[in-house]
Amino acid sequence: MSALVSTTERPQHEECEGQNGPFQYPSTVEALAIAQTGDINVIEKMTLPFPKVNPEDLVVKIEYIGVNFIDTYFRKGLYPLDHFPATIGEEAAGVIVTLPTDPEVLENPYYKRQQFKIGMSVAVTTMGTDETYVSIPWSRTFPTRGVSTKITAASITQIATAITFMSDAYAVSPGDTVFIHTIAGGLGLVFTQYAKHLGAKVIGTTSTKEKAELARRNGADEVILYKDENVVERVRTLTGGIGVDVVYDGVGKDTFEMDFQILKRKGTLVSVGNASGPVPPFSPLKLMAKNHKLVRPSVTNYVATAEEAWEIGGKVFNLITEGVLRVNIYKEYPFTTEGGRQAQIDLTNGKTMGKLVIRVSE
Repeated sequence: MSALVSTTERPQHEECEGQNGPFQYPSTVEALAIAQTGDINVIEKMTLPFPKVNPEDLVVKIEYIGVNFIDTYFRKGLYPLDHFPATIGEEAAGVIVTLPTDPEVLENPYYKRQQFKIGMSVAVTTMGTDETYVSIPWSRTFPTRGVSTKITAASITQIATAITFMSDAYAVSPGDTVFIHTIAGGLGLVFTQYAKHLGAKVIGTTSTKEKAELARRNGADEVILYKDENVVERVRTLTGGIGVDVVYDGVGKDTFEMDFQILKRKGTLVSVGNASGPVPPFSPLKLMAKNHKLVRPSVTNYVATAEEAWEIGGKVFNLITEGVLRVNIYKEYPFTTEGGRQAQIDLTNGKTMGKLVIRVSE
């Protein structure tokens, strides 16, 4: 993950070779940023100095931004920030305006394999993507392989998460029973489709009948309305009292205890997020009752090398172009203070169905 955007780390603009001759970096960028952690009103559209460009970096003109729960964690201060003002966001897509200048990078076999070029559409996954231009290490950049930048910004993080969390965190196999909290959200729908692709049975929770129907259209076998039904009892009924093989929990504090009640013996809990707040400290002895496993992974640590980026990036866009996974975009927002704030409000109020994106430019 690259350094956070800050006024203390940005150089004067300079000239670099572009598609139609030298590209003149602007002196500033527009960004959705925060000057301090706090409530939704700390998000502001700011004018900041152009980001520092390192020799191994690509510079990308951003067209669309993906909105994720992790953005709210940084904004609230649950996850630490090193500098202020700090640009929010970890997922975006746009077009390359300059290439790396480091000779070692240019000779790297994985760099050559990606075939980066000026004007190519790419996904970027790094801290501080909510800007008009991003400077990013080439290994954190993924060619979109013909997928639009809007769909890319809505999918790269969540599909990469599904791929790695359903292989490295827990290897989902045909016949497994997979349980997904908030199954009708952007990540929940991707998890559902990918688990079905892997041959699993999928059970999930959501809040309304409309959301339950959306989850079923995306492959869910059973959907439990957690406001109206006893989730633990329903899971026991659906699994013949055995429990599920794996739980994917992006809720956190409010569902943590329930997870252990619905897991089978030797089942695995994959903690995906903290939408209701972080899980309180607990004793490892909690896992001993049924030999449970607990994993709290980060997709960044599963896609940390150039080789992993090549492999996972390729899988992401193949799954989209081959029609295995459908990307559900719920709403698009403007690149304004109001748009950035409203996107996070809508994300956290439990009323959205699918992915939220912010349009920066086209």
